[in-house]
Amino acid sequence: MVSYLQVDGLTKSFGDLLLFSTISFGIAEGQRVGLIAQNGTGKTTLLNILTGREDYDAGEIVFRRDLRVSYLDQNPEFPAGLTVLQACATSEKDELRAKQILSRLKIMNLNQKVEELSGGQLKRAALAKVLINEPDLLILDEPTNHLDLEMTEWLEDYLARGNRSLLMVTHDRYFLDRVCSEILEIDNKQLYSYKGNYSYYLEKRQERVENQNRDLDRANNLFRKELEWMRRQPQARATKAKARIDQFYDLEKKVKSEHQQGNVRLAVKASYIGNKIFEAQHIRKRFGDIIITEDFNYVFARYEKLGIIGNNGTGKSTFIKMLIGEEQLDKGTFDIGETVNFGYYSQSGLSFREGMKVIDVVQEIAEVIDLGNGKRLTASQFLQHFLFTPEKQYSFVHKLSGGEKRRLYLCTVLIKNPNFLVLDEPTNDLDIITLNILEEYLTEFKGCVIVVSHDRYFMDKIVDHLLVFRGQGEIKDFPGNYTQFREAENEKQKLPSEDKKWPLKESKVKEANPASTKLTFKEKRELEMLEMEIPAMEAEQAQLEQEMSSGTLNNDELLQKSQRISEIIAFLDEKSLRWLELSERNV
Repeated sequence: MVSYLQVDGLTKSFGDLLLFSTISFGIAEGQRVGLIAQNGTGKTTLLNILTGREDYDAGEIVFRRDLRVSYLDQNPEFPAGLTVLQACATSEKDELRAKQILSRLKIMNLNQKVEELSGGQLKRAALAKVLINEPDLLILDEPTNHLDLEMTEWLEDYLARGNRSLLMVTHDRYFLDRVCSEILEIDNKQLYSYKGNYSYYLEKRQERVENQNRDLDRANNLFRKELEWMRRQPQARATKAKARIDQFYDLEKKVKSEHQQGNVRLAVKASYIGNKIFEAQHIRKRFGDIIITEDFNYVFARYEKLGIIGNNGTGKSTFIKMLIGEEQLDKGTFDIGETVNFGYYSQSGLSFREGMKVIDVVQEIAEVIDLGNGKRLTASQFLQHFLFTPEKQYSFVHKLSGGEKRRLYLCTVLIKNPNFLVLDEPTNDLDIITLNILEEYLTEFKGCVIVVSHDRYFMDKIVDHLLVFRGQGEIKDFPGNYTQFREAENEKQKLPSEDKKWPLKESKVKEANPASTKLTFKEKRELEMLEMEIPAMEAEQAQLEQEMSSGTLNNDELLQKSQRISEIIAFLDEKSLRWLELSERNV
């Protein structure tokens, strides 16, 4: 294979903080490499070094001559005044490809100024730009952040095809598993390489950790014996035992620097929660022509763990803001039980006084957290469980990385000891190690959970069923996790139209207007027509999408077919609801 990049002996530190030391690796043509590390240990710094945005202390970086490299920054910027199309397409020949990729990433207004884009739209535009460039090597920092599930699966398929070369940081474990052929891990300032996907990495990493722990156990045993000897033999320190004393201090340094990867379980005792959680009664919410909910009814059960999924802009965050009282309803009520104590993790809730130290932020909320059975954790111990070392706890908040600030924000929510956690995109900007800890916490959590997330792996591990937001007020209750939902969706596409319905959990979603009358002759004819029209429209939509992805259409044709797809989607939204209403009465 042709070598694209070779890194040898790379070392980087910020003052006294050493991020990594003498690390070496290479990327060849066709290699798809995932980079994993705990937040604050140098993932983004390494990418910035490779792309020339930061310097380094020692080592050598060599790219193949004339190699074309594109970099997706975690916080991308464009020059003000450019339209989306101008920012993403660098030449006339790129325009058609730009329109295709931008439409896949659901950026439709190509003449909008980049400074008018939201943070999520800006990240998606930057992602489109690096894909449009078709470089030899893609370097991507959290490419799935701000993508909904549909976009994530499209990008996953796009990157997995062909002979693409990439180096990528992402917390999306299914994405890593399906796209990457090699995993690099920065751990304890060293770099470890695994020649396989994420599943292979998990298996081999566990073997490495177990071997390290055996070595550490032996070192600890030896250290205790040597420490006992040192205490007994003060007179020997200036004579023949100097070599042994030097070995003792070397051993002491090793024991203190190594870290034991134990399976610590944090089963926090949530405050008492009664049988009544909440009932959504005839909830209605609109923003102009955009319908969030329309006469929505739901009874939430005790200890329920509910996932909310759907494309961006379908109202997921608005729904949970209505639940906790941050957003007013147009109509209806959330009848919430008296014992419910919400803990809310929001996308925009990250706000600290930068001059504070990490430990002060948490202690300001609670000095201890109750584990039950008379056991308690101090704020410091709780922070250690979420990977804040004692040294890091006395760092100032403004020195934390973006991911570390997110982790600290999560700690401030959890240490309040709520009995109902409402988590809006908690996985964004968290590293995989932290995600594993959070998943373990939520699995053991003795309370209720609602989580909005685009992280498929996370949803599969945590939730027992889903609310699927389709947009324009269409919300479906699916009895299963995300993978089961996708399997059901795929199977549903193979069925005749009259069978395309999901099973609903009994006593969960109350129909707003349950039908009690049979269909009239006219309604039966309408239902028969819908059962012919809907599959035909779905087939036309699929054909148009295939044609738009072919790369053979000119600008006018692309625009014409895009408009037709919009018309079809609007038709299907309206007619599918009508079909559902009529079919449920046709019994």
